[in-house]
Amino acid sequence: MAEKLTLKAEARPKGSKGAVRSLRLAGRVPAVIYGDKKAPELISVNYKDLNALYQTGTLTSQLIEIDVEGRKERVIPRDVQREPVRDFLIHVDFLRLAKNAIITVDVPVQFINHEASPGLKAGGVLNVVRHEIELACPAEAIPELITVDLTGYEMGSSIHISSVKLPEGVKPTISDRDFTVATIAAPAAVLSAEQAAPAEAAAAAAAPAAGAKAPAAGGKK
Repeated sequence: MAEKLTLKAEARPKGSKGAVRSLRLAGRVPAVIYGDKKAPELISVNYKDLNALYQTGTLTSQLIEIDVEGRKERVIPRDVQREPVRDFLIHVDFLRLAKNAIITVDVPVQFINHEASPGLKAGGVLNVVRHEIELACPAEAIPELITVDLTGYEMGSSIHISSVKLPEGVKPTISDRDFTVATIAAPAAVLSAEQAAPAEAAAAAAAPAAGAKAPAAGGKK
C-alpha cells in the first residue's frame, strides 16, 4: 500500500495573474482542492516539498493529507501542470476524497523471479506490454506496485491480468477482457532463423541438383 503523505498548504484568495506570479516568485505553487460535493478551495504549497513528491514519479497515485493552516483534507493529485519551456511546476489540482471513496489510479508493474522462468532461462525475452495498470481501488488501500511472479512461465507464454494477484478490493478498470500484461518471447535471432528456414528449404528444393546435365537439344531420332 502506498504511504500516506502530508503536505502543508496555505489558503489563498482568488487573485489576478500578477498575484499568482508573486506566489511562484515566493517559492510557492498555486493549487486547488475540489470534489466531494464541496466548493473548490484555493491554496498554495511549498515548491520544494511538492517537487520532491513529484520526482518520485508516483505523485498522482499517492494519497496525501493536506494541512491547510491546521485543517486537514484527504486528497489525491489529479492534474499536475508544468511550464513547457523551463519545465517547473506551476499548478496542481487536488481531488478531495470522501470516506470510503473508490478512485482510479495508474499503478506501476514490477516483475519478480526472472530466474524461475524456464522461458527466460532458455534465452527468452520478457516483453512488457503494460508498465502500468489502471486500477479502481479504495483510497485507503492504493497499492504502491503490482507484482507479477514469473515463476514457471515458458517460452511463448502470455501473462494475463487474470493471473496477476491484486490486493483485496482492487480491480482493473478494464473488465470486459483478460488483457495481456507481458509475454515471454523468443529472442530475435531465434525467430529470424526459424522464419528463414522454410524459405531456404523451398529454395533448395526448387534449384537443380548440383552437377546435373541438361538434356541435349535435338536428341537422337
